Amino acid sequence: MIKSVKTIGRRGVINAGRTAIRGFGMATATWRPDPDFLLIGAKRGGSTSFYFDLITHPQVALLFPRPDRLPKAAATKGIHYFDSNYYRSRRWYASHLPSARARQHQTRQAGGPVVTGEGSPYYLTHPAAAERVARDLASVKLLAVLRDPVLRTHSHWKERVREGQESLPFLDAVEQESSRVGNDAERLRQDPHFYSYPHEQQSYLEQSRYGAALERWFEHFPRSSFLLIKSEDYYADPGSSLNQAAEFLGIEPGRFGHGEPQNAAPGSPLDDDTRLQVEALLRDDAKRLRELTGLTWDWV
Repeated sequence: MIKSVKTIGRRGVINAGRTAIRGFGMATATWRPDPDFLLIGAKRGGSTSFYFDLITHPQVALLFPRPDRLPKAAATKGIHYFDSNYYRSRRWYASHLPSARARQHQTRQAGGPVVTGEGSPYYLTHPAAAERVARDLASVKLLAVLRDPVLRTHSHWKERVREGQESLPFLDAVEQESSRVGNDAERLRQDPHFYSYPHEQQSYLEQSRYGAALERWFEHFPRSSFLLIKSEDYYADPGSSLNQAAEFLGIEPGRFGHGEPQNAAPGSPLDDDTRLQVEALLRDDAKRLRELTGLTWDWV
């Protein structure tokens, strides 16, 4: 009982602190410039590791409050404004970004221009995110870390199982996806207050259809606004992929640290028959991705 009271007390202090921090951020939102980049995906594709490697660069300004000053469990890369929080104000969004003063100070320390950005991997496949970003951040640079779509699909399902949010076997969950999601995509497009758990957390195949997702983004942004990183290349040679990002963002290459992989989970390989079944479901979209981007990644 005493322990429970103490736990509740700690949570109360933490929540009060978060409220105070957010209130300060909103009060100073006028002096918090828009982000220079968004890391838009993909979920279970390596985006968390990539983001936390990216912010080791001295020319990348951190979100407010700085994730490196928070407990690991509280550190975040994403604001999720353009997917799940678009009903909130732009001041609320700006409250998470570094101030102009902080950026100026970091510019002097780094000896070069500073950029800032956030990573919300649901942006890639949320049906309204691309249009919203284009409306509010027309000149933003967009990055996506894309993983073998079959492995991403399976990893996404495994994450839900670990969290106790998925009871169906893998192929059954894939088969049930469309009935679970229903017409939620249309409701998400029309109503910023509407949230769909099945669309965000159980659309295993849909979030692996990179071609369909990027086609929607390309309707609002030129191809030159995007840097697409293959997850497998990033994991094999982090420095090379991070330097590509540095050049894309206009900061000096070769100044990254490299941390531990984030959100990594024990692997359980797919059997060949299951992989072939999922490949068949994603093959048309893989072709679409190649046609859209010219990339010849040999996943499917």
